[in-house]
Amino acid sequence: MIKVEGVGKTFKQRDAAIFTAIENVSFTVEKGEFVSIVGPSGCGKTTLLNLVAGLEKAETGSIEAIGRKVTAPGPDRIVVFQEHALFPWLTVLDNVAFGLKQRGLSKQERYDLAMEQIRMVHLGKFADRYPHELSGGMKQRVAIARALVKRPGLLLLDEPLSSLDANLRGNMREEIRRLQKELGITTIMVTHDQEEALSMSDKIAVMNAGELQQIGTPLQLYNAPANWFVANFLGMPAMNELMCSWSADGCLQIADTGQTIPVNGGSGLSALHQGQQMRLAFRPHQVSLITATGQFRETDLRGRVASVEFNGRERLVHIRIGDTAIKVYADMAESLDEHQEIAIRLDADYYLFDRESGENLRLPAAGGQPKISETGDMPFVKQAAYSL
Repeated sequence: MIKVEGVGKTFKQRDAAIFTAIENVSFTVEKGEFVSIVGPSGCGKTTLLNLVAGLEKAETGSIEAIGRKVTAPGPDRIVVFQEHALFPWLTVLDNVAFGLKQRGLSKQERYDLAMEQIRMVHLGKFADRYPHELSGGMKQRVAIARALVKRPGLLLLDEPLSSLDANLRGNMREEIRRLQKELGITTIMVTHDQEEALSMSDKIAVMNAGELQQIGTPLQLYNAPANWFVANFLGMPAMNELMCSWSADGCLQIADTGQTIPVNGGSGLSALHQGQQMRLAFRPHQVSLITATGQFRETDLRGRVASVEFNGRERLVHIRIGDTAIKVYADMAESLDEHQEIAIRLDADYYLFDRESGENLRLPAAGGQPKISETGDMPFVKQAAYSL
């Protein structure tokens, strides 16, 4: 288990100003879990990984890894960086076996263990090759084999796939996840690629400006984001937003068009105040497109088609509602022309975010029906500590 409690880290900049990289971050990772840390550049995700690895020292709080307090790098924690850093004068076999010398094993024992690991990453035919004879993806597999052969209690990955092309990244995602599951190694990965995080992780931790915003399963974060930052960060295409305000008659007024839309959210809506500024948000697949003008309803959002993007199975329709551009999926049977008037019908799965605080005011309840709670409490919302 990895336990991070109230961890903080600052750095002194060239002008002597103090930069807060990590602030009061707490979470736990259970044995055998794969957890990804995501967030924009400069959010503190790599600093957090370095703190867990013992490469940096926390100024506040504490970190425990595999039953011991983290104060320095240790053999039970192996880090794989973005650059594979193989020894160019050693073969693949020697690179992987190199880290076993300190275990007091014979040369034959080291080579036997190294070959076993090399085969696990499907490089058995390349054991006698040198790094300059390998592709980028193969080099990264060698680096991962070199880390795994030591059977670490904790594997830390710092954007290990970012230098690879799209096809190699896809293959390596599958390889890393397969090996991690087979060996049962607790793994924390830093990545800027949300597709990697969503497809590989048991849990995802979202960072912003040094703070942990939310942590949970990929499905939890995608369907029930705690705030606007998490909602907007996860998902491709990004979540749509329309600026609106709350009126006392239980309606949203769309800022761009002045249209009013009734909201069926229960008595919890009474906590909102007249004129409260909000974001009406929904993902491209969470609404219905109505193309026949005779079927338009008063509560539908009205707009015009700006363009249609074909992506194979379906089309992504770019629509303008007033001055705001949104994206909605349409099936191949829909008849769509540029500048065509169109209506968007909200389904159950739309969101309301307070524009000032970013708080999600309308989370899905059990069974998928969104609601606003009586107390304002929400599952998965940022707390002082999270449990994975």
